[in-house]
Amino acid sequence: MENFWFAFGLTVFAGLATGVGSLIAFFAKRTDFRFLSIATGFSAGVMLYVAFVEIFVKGADVLTEAYGDYWGHWINTGGFFAGMLMIGLIDALIPAAGNPHEVHTEDETRAVRKEADPTAFIREHGLENKKLLRMGLFTALAITIHNFPEGIATFLAALEDPALGVAIAIAVALHNIPEGISVSVPIYYATGSRLKAFWYSVLSGLAEPLGAIIAYFGIVMFLGGSDGAVPPEVMGFLFSGVAGTMVYISLDELLPASRAYGKGHDSLIGLVAGMVVMALSLLLMM
Repeated sequence: MENFWFAFGLTVFAGLATGVGSLIAFFAKRTDFRFLSIATGFSAGVMLYVAFVEIFVKGADVLTEAYGDYWGHWINTGGFFAGMLMIGLIDALIPAAGNPHEVHTEDETRAVRKEADPTAFIREHGLENKKLLRMGLFTALAITIHNFPEGIATFLAALEDPALGVAIAIAVALHNIPEGISVSVPIYYATGSRLKAFWYSVLSGLAEPLGAIIAYFGIVMFLGGSDGAVPPEVMGFLFSGVAGTMVYISLDELLPASRAYGKGHDSLIGLVAGMVVMALSLLLMM
């Protein structure tokens, strides 16, 4: 586990991107929704390509070496769907008071950059202060819970292969920028405090390194050997689970959000660009 601090640093970098989204909402002259569409699609492209071409295959290699060709592939496939099941259960159990991937309009994001009283926007649109605060807090909670498996995926990938970890961290960071906007906008309207909205946004992202630390020590404590090393077959199963988690996140969160932000083929452009960049990166690092 010699790459521990590097992997942890990448996970922190990816998580803190929610704060970047919050700052964009507050200080950018305008929100470029086309950029968000392409960036989110790009993130999905990177995740899907890496999941199927690199991580799933890596899991299969390790597991077939440990259990033989037949059972190794069965276990690898089971791990893949176990990862999808885990993130699916998280989706089903988190509070659903607000959509954690709600797209905020240009009118909304423009308003948070003005110095005027945010309650004016609330009155103008017939919204309730408490309802907005509740939506913002539940959005932060939902994204926090979602970020646990993303942090685990980033950390484990970087632990095994630093170059692969960098690619996944960038993909997750791009994904976290619009999430930061989704958290900060309703909280700002409800409280009138940019600082409070910013910190809630940052805290939701810090769930990723927290998830990484919990996963690391849990794996070492319960599955590690006497020397603290994790058996290769355990890492193989974890990789197949990470692949399933990343595919689920891409299809359930990233692509729908990308379609909502953009127009025409923006989402597809980002998706293909992410796959091409990831493919070239892997080829150049061979």
